Amino acid sequence: MNQLNETSVTIISGTNRKNSNTLKIAVNYQQILREKGFHSALLSLADVNILEKSADFEEIENEFLIPATHFIIVAPEYNGSFPGVLKLLIDNSRVKLVWNNKKALLTGVATGRSGNLRGLDHLTSVMNHMKVTVYHNKLPISVVDTLLDEKDQIINAITIKAINQQLDEFIAWADLKPELPIPNHKS
Repeated sequence: MNQLNETSVTIISGTNRKNSNTLKIAVNYQQILREKGFHSALLSLADVNILEKSADFEEIENEFLIPATHFIIVAPEYNGSFPGVLKLLIDNSRVKLVWNNKKALLTGVATGRSGNLRGLDHLTSVMNHMKVTVYHNKLPISVVDTLLDEKDQIINAITIKAINQQLDEFIAWADLKPELPIPNHKS
């Protein structure tokens, strides 16, 4: 089981596609958060049965969703919106326990030029309906397939800077406190 603290962050990779760029970006977010001194849980929807409320689904709720006070959702563009599997996760969850009165940071990814801006707007509306407060800086990451190296690390300096700025703003806005020792970077 995941050990989340009282101000816990769960990162959700919002697609069920195997080896997706969405998951690769979510892993990069987790690494950057760790460098800033924050532990986070990572939930990939790639191997999760979201279609029914099963014992496995309840375990995901109990381990990743209910304990989280903050979410970072990385949502790819699917037909001008966000993936149905992410909507199924939301729809099948116990909304009041999982989502109500929590905070979220949204990032969109797309191989095209808009970084899923429209999907982020749709997802924001859904989140707000469930009483989730969404941070205003929603980062659209465009041409995501060109931004990763062979080790799935983001190599584009502008994108790395934008993610760091977005996370720093979210940390300050959400009043998150580091819980891990911040790695010492030697020049």
